[in-house]
Amino acid sequence: MHMHKFEKAWLGFGIGSLIVFLTVLGISAFYLGNQPPSCLATINPEKVDQTAPFNEPGLKKVEGKDWDYELVFVASAFSYNPGDIEIPLGSRVKIMATTKDVIHGFEVAGSNINMMLEPGYISEHTATFDKAGEYLILCNEYCGAGHHMMTSKIKVVEAS
Repeated sequence: MHMHKFEKAWLGFGIGSLIVFLTVLGISAFYLGNQPPSCLATINPEKVDQTAPFNEPGLKKVEGKDWDYELVFVASAFSYNPGDIEIPLGSRVKIMATTKDVIHGFEVAGSNINMMLEPGYISEHTATFDKAGEYLILCNEYCGAGHHMMTSKIKVVEAS
């Protein structure tokens, strides 16, 4: 069977692109460990205030884990609880968040933290805060008339 030289070139380009794509995907998934969560943690949205750790939102120091602190947030009608938080510089923090009412977003501006908070589900993200300063937390999912007021702050400070 005779193939034109341009056909061969495009076929080679397509196969080469596929190999590069699959190699990058494999390295990302297996070597770097970037994989979707294997299970979803659930919570009764009507009992968020009675369910640990969401009954006491805020920052807590933990021992014996891969992270230094656990930061628990609860989103509800145009606010985050807690409002503002201080984290020591260089801390590895596991952020756990959920919502009581509708879908909310949880984006920490200036970082790669971006979660969707859905009623009945717990969203988690682990991050290290290596740069001092204030990080604005925004709701990036439209949640109603007061959506634009839904903000909070993480202040990263030198450890004392």
